[in-house]
Amino acid sequence: MNTRLLALAAASSAVLALAACGNNQEEAAAPAAPADGAATAPVAPADGPMVGGAAMSPTADIVTNASRASNLTTLVAALQTAGLADTLKGAGPYTVFAPDNAAFEKIPAAQREALMQPNMQNDLKRILSYHVVPGRLTAADLAAQAQSGGGSVELTTVAGGKLTARVGADGAVTLTDAKGGTARVTQGDVAQSNGVVHVIDTVVMPN
Repeated sequence: MNTRLLALAAASSAVLALAACGNNQEEAAAPAAPADGAATAPVAPADGPMVGGAAMSPTADIVTNASRASNLTTLVAALQTAGLADTLKGAGPYTVFAPDNAAFEKIPAAQREALMQPNMQNDLKRILSYHVVPGRLTAADLAAQAQSGGGSVELTTVAGGKLTARVGADGAVTLTDAKGGTARVTQGDVAQSNGVVHVIDTVVMPN
């Protein structure tokens, strides 16, 4: 009798051990649950072209994007000083010919520093507004208008001044200001949520 009881106990133990082993294998094979939110994380929107080492987002406004670009820091500071930053964060659309830092450095240092003073705010605003044209004008738009105009197109800025744009056979865009000075577009068609930016190598001047 004892022998029979011992055999039954051993068999029961073996069955329990096999069952436990099977359960462990199933648990090991089951995939780990994803971290909270991992399966439903939103996909980030695609970034636009690089300007000054930073990606320009087509869903961000002109000032927000310019603030990311290392080569547009002087422009952003000037916009803030002139009280135009909020305007260029608005709905627009605007076409902005954006002078880079090197463009501002072509202006004599004493004149640059004077323009950044509070008592020169109106003069600075007039100069910066001269770089802004109402509407969204891409390089292709400028080329088409220039072709229709016999090689050039006269643009009216938000300041009321005139800028003349010429587009070369290679697609290069050149601006001529009211004083006869010229600026070249070094990077065009940077899309913004409220317009388009063309980076230029010289500050253009109104009368």
